[in-house]
Amino acid sequence: MSRTVRAGVVGHPIDHSLSPLIHGAWIAALDLDAAYDRFGPGDQAGFDALVGRLRAGELRGLNVTAPYKERALALADQASDVARAAGSANLLTFENGRLMADSTDGLGMIAAIREQAPALDLTSGAAVVLGAGGAARAAIRALLDADAPEVRIVNRTRAKAEALAETFGPRARAAGPEALDGARLAVNAAVGADPPDLSGMVSNGAVMDMTYRPLMTPLLRAAVARGLTPVDGLAMLIGQARPSFERIFGAAAPVDVDVRALALQAMDA
Repeated sequence: MSRTVRAGVVGHPIDHSLSPLIHGAWIAALDLDAAYDRFGPGDQAGFDALVGRLRAGELRGLNVTAPYKERALALADQASDVARAAGSANLLTFENGRLMADSTDGLGMIAAIREQAPALDLTSGAAVVLGAGGAARAAIRALLDADAPEVRIVNRTRAKAEALAETFGPRARAAGPEALDGARLAVNAAVGADPPDLSGMVSNGAVMDMTYRPLMTPLLRAAVARGLTPVDGLAMLIGQARPSFERIFGAAAPVDVDVRALALQAMDA
């Protein structure tokens, strides 16, 4: 009977995901008897069936992406504080007879900022989050945990931004286009958002886009044109994958494997 540890990433569509390449490189480097695959159920019933396989022990863990992150949290027996704050989960594991939900997106975002904008002091000025969905919630929680003094939330529906701000307390507030004035960091957590006017940001600020296809989004190009430091979504993808890998496989992801270079090569192919 095979003892291969099986895990994977689930979403729809999923063919574009770089997660199998990243996790696969770490698995190979550690010589683990393990496999990390793509799963692309086309509906919620298919996702629920896959989670059933996780409960049955066929899978060790699942990374979850759109459109199933909220459902992942709903199905869990126990959720981390971070996942509950985000209102979604990107990691499911089955531990001690319980389905556990967590969110590593915030960790990935902070890791990306520290890697690509190491001079940025998150505690020294306001951060702006564009969007009010699950990714935005994860970003807000992570920034507050990193002691950002103020997180301004910008969303096309102001009422949604205001409702979200209320859930995070006094250091989070809804704002309009003026939110970027004096901001030290801007994070785009809204898919396809048009680049805002970055001219009011501090001169040594940074701009992050959670999207990694394309790597240099219109927002990041606008940031570079303003002399701001760009932080790309690929760095976040790798950053969130590291804690996921450790939770699923019980081993730290090796730091001497250049998974970014492998991912860039795959994106160019």
